[in-house]
Amino acid sequence: MADPSQLQPSPALNPLGIEAGTYAHDPLGFVLFAFPWGEAGTVLERDPGPELWQREVLLHIGRSLGSVSDAIRIAVASGHGVGKSALVAWIIVWALATFRDTRGIVTANTATQLKTKTWPELTKWLRLAVCADWFDISATAIASTEPVHERTWRIDAVPWSLRTTEAFAGLHNQGRRLIVAFDEASAIPDPVWETIEGALTDRDTEILWLATGNPTRNTGRFRECFGRFRHRWLRHQVDGRKVSLTDKGEIARWAADYGDDSDFFRVRVKGEFPRGGAMQFIDSETVEEAASRPAEGHLRQPLVMGVDCARGGDDQSTIWFRRGRDARTVPAIKLRVGDLMVLSGKVAEQALRHRAAAVFIDEGGIGAGVVDRVRQMLAGHLVVGVNFGGRADRYTLGDGMPLTANKAAEMWASMRAWLKTGAIPDDVELKAELTAREYGFDLHNALRLEKKEDMKKRGLSSPDNADGLALTFAYPVADLPENTRFEDGAGRGVVGVTSTESDYDPHADL
Repeated sequence: MADPSQLQPSPALNPLGIEAGTYAHDPLGFVLFAFPWGEAGTVLERDPGPELWQREVLLHIGRSLGSVSDAIRIAVASGHGVGKSALVAWIIVWALATFRDTRGIVTANTATQLKTKTWPELTKWLRLAVCADWFDISATAIASTEPVHERTWRIDAVPWSLRTTEAFAGLHNQGRRLIVAFDEASAIPDPVWETIEGALTDRDTEILWLATGNPTRNTGRFRECFGRFRHRWLRHQVDGRKVSLTDKGEIARWAADYGDDSDFFRVRVKGEFPRGGAMQFIDSETVEEAASRPAEGHLRQPLVMGVDCARGGDDQSTIWFRRGRDARTVPAIKLRVGDLMVLSGKVAEQALRHRAAAVFIDEGGIGAGVVDRVRQMLAGHLVVGVNFGGRADRYTLGDGMPLTANKAAEMWASMRAWLKTGAIPDDVELKAELTAREYGFDLHNALRLEKKEDMKKRGLSSPDNADGLALTFAYPVADLPENTRFEDGAGRGVVGVTSTESDYDPHADL
């Protein structure tokens, strides 16, 4: 184990530092001591302290310290909103405050999750702790304020990358304390786990590895913490129905929408792994192949526009184009505008410029006004409002029941099938949004996509680009007739229908 003399948090050996040091092997005691639980005038004045399951994890760590020669591995699979990020933050604050020159890293399933959820939660709790002034906090690191210890006494936020796993391979802290935290660990790929496994080999070192998250995949290393490698991990599965922090109204809504025995409910509420495969609706390999595949199509295929209208805030309006298997050649347009007329004008301008055969516009929220205005501006063109929450109308089971729960799921299902042979741009936002969304099935066994508000609760942005592309699959559009002339407004090239007098009927396949 580590040198007991290091169990001295110092700064300057003040009374607070000495008292904190007494909790070096008692994380639960430290959490109860270090934060202002129930104190009037603080954000915790109505908070009595850790939940029962959190206390059990902290006690497990305390009992293992000093009695386990290998790294202590803690795996927590839980439903949504049970307080797992807070628990990770407490453990890291405890580890830093009670052992001089503790080092560690924190990573998450995505850089966005790490930046917007995991790291802010950690810094929030550190600022609440009695030892807050012992450490400096930046966007990517927490480091000791003691001179010459800023490099040896610190925690770093490190986004994972399969190309730079050496950032994890160099993790050592011989003779002291070392901590690694994986947030939303289901989506962290196996090579990162394997690199960490090989790095945690220091002798006489207190090593703690935390892996927490919703159990969204029934394969991979996080799943194996509860299966093949269960003997190496202290395992906790947390049911959101038994935790006071969770929104019971939301849980009831999920039960009504998906059923309390569905994979969605198992993962998001019960903290159980899905019976089926990963809940990721579109896999990363399919998206990467579509981004690298040559764009191919023929000129008789209609150019279709999909317009996703932003609701404001951090969301953006997007305009995407697709001709057959090609969604790359005509560049997408991304806009952050609050003026409905400006957005409508841009949509009409792009439709005329590229001679779009059909324009499908998200008619939810401000989109209804955009649909009306664009129809007015493009008289004679096919402009269709699409309600994402509306009824799916194309894919049904043999008994007439829908395969998809709503129009959004129907369009995304069409897009997922198309991506097997289609071509998309190498757009970072689009690729991230296509692969981020999860899914489940409702009580009628119809496919239902994860709602946008639920995605945002996971630290993800609204899938504005992916929805824009999905809108190009709202309805089938007939190929152009063989005798159609093709040119742009200046007679350059072959880009689309040249005359509104053409007998082309884009509805022909509807």
